[in-house]
Amino acid sequence: MRVTMLGSGGSAGVPMLGGRDGRGDWGQCDPREPRNRRTRSSIVIEGDDGRRLLVDTAPDLHAQLIGCGIGRIDALFYTHAHADHVAGLDEVRSLNRVLNRPIQAFGTEPVMAEIAGRFAYAFRPWSPPGFYRPVIEPVVVEAGSVIEAAGLRLELFTQRHGQGTTLGLRTGRFAYCTDVMFLDEAALEVLAGVDTWIVGCFQRAPHPAHAHLDLVLEWRRRIGARRTILTHIGVDLDWDWMQRHLPPDVEPGFDGCVINT
Repeated sequence: MRVTMLGSGGSAGVPMLGGRDGRGDWGQCDPREPRNRRTRSSIVIEGDDGRRLLVDTAPDLHAQLIGCGIGRIDALFYTHAHADHVAGLDEVRSLNRVLNRPIQAFGTEPVMAEIAGRFAYAFRPWSPPGFYRPVIEPVVVEAGSVIEAAGLRLELFTQRHGQGTTLGLRTGRFAYCTDVMFLDEAALEVLAGVDTWIVGCFQRAPHPAHAHLDLVLEWRRRIGARRTILTHIGVDLDWDWMQRHLPPDVEPGFDGCVINT
């Protein structure tokens, strides 16, 4: 299995808009380090059969896919409906053209309903030939279930994210948990013994909607992950600082990072 991190940043990216010169607010991040430049979080999981699952359609999706050399995906999976995870849905039109068919999109009923409210045109049936708009076929899933998407067996579990919830997933020895501040016992049980774990870690101090560094380190101890890779990283966590302070089995992710599991 091959996992590509398209983006590794939080909802505002790094740098955030603003800054004294208008060229971005880098916070604690050194702008001279290219791995500190982070677009919004998303991944592609490629199975042994070559089929690819795109997890979330970030606003930066066009540049992310081109930059990572990914010209085709076979299905979509949505963790939740926040803008930084769905706003790139229009780019799916080009992916439809590559496959010459609609693309299945997996998500919970509330998530698919919210996305449909913003992108109603993407949910209308395809009228061939060609694609002048994205066309997706929604597949409603539930936390606690096991599904198949793009040839991958996915175990799904609920994560708390602020006042709402998101979906985490595990497939084989790999798991992905973005936009999470609390994992219950059921989620920790699914994650137990995972080999490679990508998990959201926004900053060093506690945050009302996202996990902070000490919490992630405690989770990784409990589940026994061999390798933990941070994503959804904000401006508080500089690449060089993380290289110097993270345990050997924990590492920062970065845009374009490729993980073979």
